Amino acid sequence: MSRYTQKLLLWAFLIVPGQVKGQEKPIITLADPTIFYDGGTYYLYGTSRANEGFLVYQSTDLENWQGPAGKLPEGFCLQKGQVYGDQGFWAPQVFKRGGFYYMAYTANEQIALARSESPIGPFTQQEKKALSLDQRMIDPFVYNAPDGNLYLYHVKVANGGNRIFVTELKEDYSGLVPGSTRLCVEATAPWENAESAEWTVTEGPTIIEREGLFYLLYSANDFRSKHYAVGYAVSESPMGPWTKASESPILHQGMLQIAGTGHGDVFLDDAGEWNYVFHTHHDDNKVSPRKTAIIKMDFVKDDNGNPVLKMFPETWHYLYDK
Repeated sequence: MSRYTQKLLLWAFLIVPGQVKGQEKPIITLADPTIFYDGGTYYLYGTSRANEGFLVYQSTDLENWQGPAGKLPEGFCLQKGQVYGDQGFWAPQVFKRGGFYYMAYTANEQIALARSESPIGPFTQQEKKALSLDQRMIDPFVYNAPDGNLYLYHVKVANGGNRIFVTELKEDYSGLVPGSTRLCVEATAPWENAESAEWTVTEGPTIIEREGLFYLLYSANDFRSKHYAVGYAVSESPMGPWTKASESPILHQGMLQIAGTGHGDVFLDDAGEWNYVFHTHHDDNKVSPRKTAIIKMDFVKDDNGNPVLKMFPETWHYLYDK
């Protein structure tokens, strides 16, 4: 039995899917969540009070969470008035570069970048502006690629659907490189449009690199649909072209027996293992407030010996506030 299989069995014993044994604490309700690990602490961000800004929670073990813990009033780490936008604060991503912490986020259906000296904020902008106002853009993911270039993965909301694109980002974060935008994925597979909607959706991009290949995880279907799910595509370059994985979706309602599983982010824990943080619907009858959860994931070999991404349903559980 492998070390990883032993850990999965331990998780299955300790965790009842959807709850922690004996736990009566409230479930954290951040949608579009992301977890950033820094200095022995995990920081959890997501969409909640969308017309005010972003809250942050923190934990040292991924089980015991405290918050909201931001430096601004009520636990906010980013708040309107100090940054671009006055509504629709959605889908943040936090990363560190050059001694500063950056938050890429959506507001007013545009994408902006704010900066802080701490993961708990305050994230602010000297000049309150979006990266581009030429089109409706949401769901940012900034990627510092092995080639040294910066890329912004994002969703364009136009022409009958939400589609994921990538654009080169200027080195100083001042804007996008003109003419560098490329389409990554759009909803073409049956699972990506389970309800045959006129407006199709692919969104919530996350990029990871392994052994020279780039993996783009994304969600498809409307977030209000019970069929909201996660799949992935693979490329030899951050700019594509992307080949969708035949095993997608790898996270879906049928796997966890809960609706609306999706729009999350990948992170490595302090043991060097892959995790995916995501949201689900509140219950079978109500979408919001969406609940925050984590599931283990890893690369495994398929029948041909090729690496594929797999989620482990026995490990999923919600996150609880103190």
